[in-house]
Amino acid sequence: SPTPGPPFLGPRIPKPLQGSPILHSLHYLDVAVSEPSPGVPQFMSLGFMDGIPFTRYDSERGQVELLMQWMEDGAEPGYWESQTQIAVRNQHLDARNLETLQHRYNQSGGLHTSQWLYGCDLLDNGSVRGSSRYRYDGWDFISFKLRYKSFVTANNAAEITQRLWKEKGNVAGEWFRKYFRYGQKELERKVVPDVHVSRKEEHGTLILSCHVYGFYPNTTAVSWMKGSEIRDQKMEWGGIVPNSDGTFHTWARIEALPEEWEQYRCQVEHPGMLEPGIFTWGEAGNVGIEDLEFWNGDSRGIGRMDGLGSGRDSGSEQGSRAGSDGIVERDGCWILEQDQVGWNGAGLG
Repeated sequence: SPTPGPPFLGPRIPKPLQGSPILHSLHYLDVAVSEPSPGVPQFMSLGFMDGIPFTRYDSERGQVELLMQWMEDGAEPGYWESQTQIAVRNQHLDARNLETLQHRYNQSGGLHTSQWLYGCDLLDNGSVRGSSRYRYDGWDFISFKLRYKSFVTANNAAEITQRLWKEKGNVAGEWFRKYFRYGQKELERKVVPDVHVSRKEEHGTLILSCHVYGFYPNTTAVSWMKGSEIRDQKMEWGGIVPNSDGTFHTWARIEALPEEWEQYRCQVEHPGMLEPGIFTWGEAGNVGIEDLEFWNGDSRGIGRMDGLGSGRDSGSEQGSRAGSDGIVERDGCWILEQDQVGWNGAGLG
């Protein structure tokens, strides 16, 4: 049986600074529900460039909203209006997909949800790697990872989709680069993080926290060290989270004996730093306040842009078509011409 995952998918932002071949990334998350309610739209689509939310669409607003000025400045006139039309169309397609899945699983009525996470990564060798993952009612349904050239299906119902997906080809890259060019100046900038170390005691245990925020790009590494030994296995890491200003924040904390606090140091690596920074509690520039509350940051403004930069007109016949089992194919990052990469054929059938 399929293994349930977390309730919502999202673009994964890797922790390690070194060893990752990813230069830039473009990811999208589409969420649909069969029974919308106040505050829960029938369809919502979120888009992320290098982990930064830059557009959004939902069925209640009915219009693609731009969250980054550089994306609006770079696009040709009328482009985002056409993307709104595509988003409206995809809203209807996802509703049809939910109906198809209910029929496939012999379900009648009730609340059902779908989550589709898909995207492309631009690698340091110039190639583009894509992936797609679909969940139905919170359960993994089917996923495809080009890196391993393999599908993962949850059950026989998903195998119908797998057979159709295998006919669609691989992932390539020129339209992804087009969107990178729109915001190249912003996306290639480097903003050095602010680092603050705090401490508090609970039941005789010292908790040391290293807060790293306001940095760009999102590639960073935060480690706690005891002496010269890195203690990552003993560390709790908060993940990398976007701020509303286009930067990111994260934190890492570790438990220690109160009398050993001077042995602990926080090491931070970032592309904007000439060398790794070492930070301890009580240093100038750090927050030396007992019982400091953890800063959660501001991740509002999550957005969406439909079509993974496929550059299609709203009237294009290339956007979607129904598979033989009724599941509608969605636009995505599958192969087109060398200079026309879009999410073509990344649907369920």
